Amino acid sequence: MNPEVTDFIGAIKDPWQGELASNLREVVYQAIPEVQERIQYKKPHFLKNGKYAAVISTSKDAVSFTIFNTSELALPEGLFDGPPERKTMKLRQGQSFDSEQLVGLVSLASATL
Repeated sequence: MNPEVTDFIGAIKDPWQGELASNLREVVYQAIPEVQERIQYKKPHFLKNGKYAAVISTSKDAVSFTIFNTSELALPEGLFDGPPERKTMKLRQGQSFDSEQLVGLVSLASATL
């Protein structure tokens, strides 16, 4: 784990956002055990074989999780937005996600990276 990403998540002001970001980071590690992570464009990026696999970002009222390489994936209806090659899920306070489902989606999307 990259200490810069750990520090980024630790510095998130709202506790609920920090908890979501930490849980999403864990999803990435479960899906891609060999993942490399770095801070780029002021947010955590997760790479496999040097290619983007996922990104976590925060805004005033949400935590966003983007999965790359999604063109061939069948994603749950209404959960993700964005162009075919990358899909973003936006979580607001009080919302949760299906960790097992998300691990599966990240794993499938990153399989060909």
